[in-house]
This record gives sequence, structure tokens and C-alpha cells, in this order.
Amino acid sequence: MKTNLILFLVGWCLLAGAAWLQAAEPRDVTIQVGKDHVDFLVGKELVTRYHTGPDLAKPYAWPVYGPHQVPLTRAWPMEKALPGGSTDHVHQKSLWFGHGDIIPEGVPLKQKSKGVEGVDYWAEAPGHGREVCTEVGKPHEDRNHGWITTHNDWLTAEGTKILDETRTLHLYDFGATRLLVFDIDLRADVPVTFGDTKEGTMGVRVNDLIAEAHGRGKIENAEGKVGEKACWGRPSAWCDYSGPIEGRVEGIAILDDPSNPPACWHSRAYGLMAANPFGRAKSGFPAMKGKTDLIHLARGEHLKFRYGVLLHPGDAKEGKVGHYYQEFVALGKHHADRKNGE
Repeated sequence: MKTNLILFLVGWCLLAGAAWLQAAEPRDVTIQVGKDHVDFLVGKELVTRYHTGPDLAKPYAWPVYGPHQVPLTRAWPMEKALPGGSTDHVHQKSLWFGHGDIIPEGVPLKQKSKGVEGVDYWAEAPGHGREVCTEVGKPHEDRNHGWITTHNDWLTAEGTKILDETRTLHLYDFGATRLLVFDIDLRADVPVTFGDTKEGTMGVRVNDLIAEAHGRGKIENAEGKVGEKACWGRPSAWCDYSGPIEGRVEGIAILDDPSNPPACWHSRAYGLMAANPFGRAKSGFPAMKGKTDLIHLARGEHLKFRYGVLLHPGDAKEGKVGHYYQEFVALGKHHADRKNGE
């Protein structure tokens, strides 16, 4: 009887291990374009839906699923909040890109958000700007990698375009880990200055269940600093949010490519995590004390960004965020070299 039990347990472990190894193999990526959205899938599993509707304040990705199909970002306000769930910061819609103060030169602003010198593309108070998706290109798929290019017009509250954006979204599947990449190219239609504010820029609002404020989640950066107090307003190559959810620990990290203007992290215990390359002294970021070197674009000039969003099992260490950051950087160099060789 004892021998049979041992054989059963060994056999079960082998089957479970084989199933895990099979599940951990990279799978094909599929991109499907629908009405006002783009779906990114691994195999038959939805990883995220990227919303592009013309009435949105800005495009956003929701839901965002981890490697075990666990929702890693907050569902409100797209869905009704769960009992006890958070309903703050209505503009923090899952996963998005925007900045809280962009100042156009020579453009009259009759409507302005309170406390903003230029146009607010972060919050959605009266007078805010809009990032309007005007074009969704053809999907491209190459085994465990897929990508699609979109175009956005950055409009003032009056409808004047001040920035023209080309945004390419990539999805890579590494088996037990998934990587979204945002390649962003901003071209100035008029001279602009990116204002000094903490409100920006590549942001995610995590699922309440893994937020630090609930006592279960953890913020951690590339230097191994843990918690809002240690990470907020400081530069780092990446920042990670992880915690127990649906019986396992999973996490989401934002990766800041070294080609970007360096970002400080607007990461909060309540569940926000954002890479902000524009905040200076007024932002309150400790690392930016006394700095006033704002980023300007002349008309026709470009500003490019590349951010990764890593969806991984475990916390930052178990999920090998440092390792995948290097993979992310290498992929960027590979695609740049291939593009330059065309």
C-alpha cells in the first residue's frame, strides 16, 4: 500500500512537471483587430485588449492578464468595483501612456485643467487634452512575437493638435512570462515643453489585491529597494509590483529602456506605478531636487520612448525581472539594428 502511494505521488509529480514544462514553452502570438480595440493573444488566451475608441481620453490596455490568466490591473472604472474595491483616480485606467502638463507655444488655451500650465494628458478633469487614435495598422505575427502600429493625435481641449504620435505595441511570449513593449514616437506639430509634474507618464494601476496599501503587495526596484517610501521619486531601470492573488504570487513590472530620458518612479502604495521622465524640482521627486532642465521640442522634432511591461510569476526575484530587463534591452537593439539594415 505504501509503495503504491509513493508510486502514485511520483507519477503525479512527473505529470504535473511535464504539464508545467509544456505550459512554459513559448507559444504563438496572435493579434486581432476589432471595432475600437486590438486583442493580443498567446495561443488562445487573451493577454490584453488595447482600447482605441474615438471618445476616449486616451488609449489604454485592459484587462491585462498574467501567465496564469490572473488579472493584474484594476478593473474599475471599466467595470463596477467589487465590494470594498477602490474607486479613486478615475483616470488611472489599467495601463496607459500620458503626461500631466504639456505646454504648447503659440496655441491659445481657453480651457485649462486646474493647476496645469499647459494641457493635461494624465488626469481627466475639465479642460484635459485627448490622445485620439486615428489609425490602426495591419497586425504582424512571427511565432512568439506579434506587433501592430497605431497613430494618435494629441489634441487640446479645443481640438488643436500639438503632437503626432506613432505607437507600436509588441507582445512577446517567453512561456511562463509575457512581455508587452510600447515603442512611442512623438513629433511636435508646434513647439512644446513637457512640464514639471509628478503626474506621468507610462503608468499602470495594479489590481487592488496586490497593492501595497492592502498589506499584501510589494513595490520593488532594480536596486532592491522595497516599498513606496524607498522607491518613490527615485531613478531605476525598472520597478515591479507583485503580490498574492488567486492563490499564487504574480507581478507586473515597467521596464525603462536605457535609450529613454531617464525616469523617476511615481509609485504609490495604493496601486499606481509610473515611469516619469519629465518630473523635476516641482514634482517633489527626491532625486530631482533643484533641477529645472525641462524637455523641449521644436516644431517637427521627435521624442522617442521605449517601455516594457513584464507579466511574470512570483515577485521580482522569483520572476527574474532583472534577467528579463536585459532581454528587453537586447530585443530593442536587435530590432533597431534590423530596421537600420533595411
